[in-house]
Amino acid sequence: MVRIGAHVDLADAIGAAKTLDADAVQVFLSDPQAWKVPDLPYEGGAEALRADAEAADLALYVHAPYVINVASTNNRIRIPSRKLLQQIMDGASAIGAKGVVVHGGHVTANDDPAKGFDNWRKAIDALETDVPVLIENTAGGDHSMARRLERIEQLWAAVSKADGGADVGFTLDTCHAWAGGIDLAAAADQIRAITGRIDLVHANDSRDEAGSGADRHTNFGQGQIPQDLLIGVIAAAGAPVICETKGDMAPDIAWLRENLG
Repeated sequence: MVRIGAHVDLADAIGAAKTLDADAVQVFLSDPQAWKVPDLPYEGGAEALRADAEAADLALYVHAPYVINVASTNNRIRIPSRKLLQQIMDGASAIGAKGVVVHGGHVTANDDPAKGFDNWRKAIDALETDVPVLIENTAGGDHSMARRLERIEQLWAAVSKADGGADVGFTLDTCHAWAGGIDLAAAADQIRAITGRIDLVHANDSRDEAGSGADRHTNFGQGQIPQDLLIGVIAAAGAPVICETKGDMAPDIAWLRENLG
């Protein structure tokens, strides 16, 4: 059985999982728009969260802050990004997380994309961690590192050369793939052909049409992605599933369980 869960608030991760009937959860360790990592907002700290998750047979995943962009050619962004990513990896290890989801990032219109890919290689080279980095495909941006398949292929070629590159995994976001112009019917096979793996699925419907570039998640059946296409790509990925939809995600989790079998 595939583990299915949702993104929840860290302070009540165990309670939220029980309420949602989830056997996996994703959390932020810090404000996703901030550069500082505060003390863990969980009673008893990292050791307690790790123990409570193990006792509940709950798989923990961490989503890195959105501000991280290790691909950037701007030293004022790239260097703090690498520092913050290391802090998040350390925190994820302390709670026993299965992986840390990191957006692919982007360069600017004036940059050679090859520099962004190589900056990713350097970032992985520099990381000290026993937790896998799970690079996530993104919805928009003509200069993003992981929106389109050809960019994901170039990114993976660079990352694979890094010390520790073999441990880097992939998070497939269904809304991002749809909005990014990737054919969901073939997405899982195409991405696995590039990366060799899919470690996690972000299961989200999309408010906007295919190829829109808009990162706007919505609940299943309320967006533009045909439901059979959603189930098909999630099943084909064959990885644990995290919902990042809207409001109460219990119906989304129940729908996935019913339709994934």
